[in-house]
Parts: sequence; C-alpha cells; structure tokens
Amino acid sequence: MKATVFLGGGRITSALVAGLRLAKYKPPLVVYDRHPEKLRRLKREFNVSTEHDLARAVSQACLLIVAVRPQDVANLLDDTANCDWAAGPRLVVSLAAGIPLQKLRSKGSSAARWGRAMPSPVCRIARGLTAVTFEENVAMRQRKQVRDFFGHLGSVLEIPEAHFDAFTATFSPSHGYHALATLARSAQAAGLDRKAALTAAAHAIAGGIFYWQESGQTLDELLREAATPGGTAAATMAAMNRAGYERVVAKGLWTGIKQARINARR
Repeated sequence: MKATVFLGGGRITSALVAGLRLAKYKPPLVVYDRHPEKLRRLKREFNVSTEHDLARAVSQACLLIVAVRPQDVANLLDDTANCDWAAGPRLVVSLAAGIPLQKLRSKGSSAARWGRAMPSPVCRIARGLTAVTFEENVAMRQRKQVRDFFGHLGSVLEIPEAHFDAFTATFSPSHGYHALATLARSAQAAGLDRKAALTAAAHAIAGGIFYWQESGQTLDELLREAATPGGTAAATMAAMNRAGYERVVAKGLWTGIKQARINARR
C-alpha cells in the first residue's frame, strides 16, 4: 500500500504527524530525513515508518510532502533527480513558505504535479488551518486528495497562489501568542498578578474570538456592542488606535510578506 511520505522530519512534520495520529488517520506514514536522531524520535513518539534512503522514500509515496526549510528545498529536489518517479508519486506538495510553484516545478520531476500547502502548527491538536493551492494541471481528484488529507488536521482553505504570502504572514498563531503576552504584561504593569493577567488576557483574545465564531455576528456588530460610548473598552481601543496599533500590525504583516518573497529568491 502506498504511503504519505514526508521529506523532512522537523517541527512541522512532527506537528502534522501528531495531529494525524490524534485524528486516527489510518493510511501509512513514512518520514525521510538525513538525521537519524529525528527519525528515531518520530518513530518512538508516533510509530511512523522511517526511511534513511531518499530514493526508497520517494518510491513509496502516493502523496509526497516536501517539509524542509525554504533554503533547503532546492538541494533536496536536486537530490531527487535520480529517484524512480515512475514507481513513486505523481502528486507533490511543498510546505515551504515563499517558494512558488513555478520554481518547484523547474526543480522536480516532469512527471509530478505540484501543490503548495501552508499548515498551522495548531494542526498538532487537529484543530489547525491549512491553505492549499495548485498548479493548473492538477486534476480535481488530486486536489481533493490533498484537501482531504489536510482536512484531518482542521479547516482547509484553497486560495490563489498570489495570495499565499499574505496568508502566511497573517495566519500564524504567533499573532495570538504575541498579543497574549503583550496584553498580559501590560495587565501586570497595571497591578494584576501574573496568573490573573494571563487569565484575563486569554479570555479577551480566545473567548472573544470563540464568541465571534459561534454567535454569527459580524466583527463590526461586536465592536459596536463592546465599545459603549464613554465606556472602558471604547477608551482602551481608541487609545490603542491613536498610538498606532493598526499601523504597527500592517507593518508587521508586510515585513512577513517581504521575508516570504526573499525566501523565493534563494
């Protein structure tokens, strides 16, 4: 039986495999990596099959997932040039931020059909979000295969490749962690102890977003509801906006987008 094969045994592979195991995903999983200690850890923690030989790994794949750092993608694909693609995958998905389909296609086998996916580390608990995009010649059944695979790990959103860098810079859970840490530190400076500050800040962020998702109300409606004229929330948000809150967030996103484009040129 053909397997889903990961080329790379780092953090994102670990997160995806953990989520797949949590979701009771049954088809075989194989991980290739040059570092034996990574393979031993993945085998021990998740009972996946491991492979030290790149050619053997590729030959086992019905779905091949390139899961190495952007700067390592070109060398990895060069190393696959001598692999038996005829016996291996026809569908390859790259997780590398910023590397466009055109560049991937120029490095990989001419027999392969390419897609890109950007999964969140929250996939580790099978509640993540993954964006996917494909080159035009990928068949609908192949697109469904990829969407169904990442669907075990949470929500899946198919978007144009031109939007991938903006999505990558926006969807990272680091925004939530950063906002939580910043709000909690400010609350401590205002007099709360650390536990109370984290509890209050976590409710403000996670509780508010959960209510937005469940209530069916729009963000504009919820902001109007929260920002009672003359109230604490209205004063707080107004002061944050005057201090440049929206400008700072926009600057951060554009910096992330630029970094993705730098990765594409490597």
